[in-house]
Amino acid sequence: MNSVNPTTDRIRGTLLALYRSLRFPTNESMRRWALAAIVVNVGITVTGAAVRVTGSGLGCPTWPRCTPDSFVPARIDTHAPVNMAIEFGNRLLSFLVLAVAAACVIAAWQLSRGERGRPVLLRLALVQPAGVLVQALWGGVVVHTLLNPVTVSVHFLLSIGMTAAAVVLFARAGEGDAPAERLVHRDIRTLAYALSAAAFALLLAGVVVTGTGPHSGDEAASRFGFDIQSVVRLHTDIAYVVVGLTFALLFALHVSGAPGRARRAAIVLLGVELSQGVIGYVQYFLAVPAALVLLHVLGATLVWVCALRVVFFMRTRGPAPAPAHEQPELHHAGV
Repeated sequence: MNSVNPTTDRIRGTLLALYRSLRFPTNESMRRWALAAIVVNVGITVTGAAVRVTGSGLGCPTWPRCTPDSFVPARIDTHAPVNMAIEFGNRLLSFLVLAVAAACVIAAWQLSRGERGRPVLLRLALVQPAGVLVQALWGGVVVHTLLNPVTVSVHFLLSIGMTAAAVVLFARAGEGDAPAERLVHRDIRTLAYALSAAAFALLLAGVVVTGTGPHSGDEAASRFGFDIQSVVRLHTDIAYVVVGLTFALLFALHVSGAPGRARRAAIVLLGVELSQGVIGYVQYFLAVPAALVLLHVLGATLVWVCALRVVFFMRTRGPAPAPAHEQPELHHAGV
């Protein structure tokens, strides 16, 4: 009797499913790849913060090599092995982001072919590998400027931009290509746009706080010359504006009888914002411990994703068309 290894079967099944999702993608599998892009972009943003709070920002003091003579960590006197491993590990994660980006492009390219193709998905998917390339090159700028807070801030914002592009790809893969139709009053939609803009302003204020406070990433790194109390107060004030706009949006959606999914998305956003506020206050009063910084960065990315998600629930474009390979063949008889 032949023995069957369940683990081998699961691996084989997973690989086959991945192959089919690229060779014969559906709109649903495209959404899954876009979701994977969201996850890996959020993940590398958080691990980038881990590099900073552990003082490993110059663990690999050169770029593109890790050390002047090696692409991988090699013993040098200026940095501890653990710092080199953390920074090098974060660099390696870029290849995971690139792999998911490539998968998004392949799946979108397959969906864009033929008369029933969806070229809009390919254009959106191409943002991912382009963003990885820009991020990699900008990472070299960050290293060569010794973690200047301006370059570090741009590094973070590029990840935020790639995350936003992945959210848009996820949303567009699940809807049709007809002109968008509003599901709510235009003033409510405008309020949702204002909320997203305020969320981005909150991120900008957050990077100023980060560049002013502790956890510079390395002792050699410079800091913004702002008063930390003032920038924290500004960041907090913008957070209150974001929460206030979310309350207003949720109220408007409720009294106008908006679709349930839009109201649920606003509730989720409010919950994430309140959780983020608790983390922010706790980390401030505990003198910004590293673990809470990581949670706060994760919370910031989730607020951004959820704010964008709300916007897409304010409209509809009809159901997404089936890919050409799923369309029924039309024969001469009666058609």
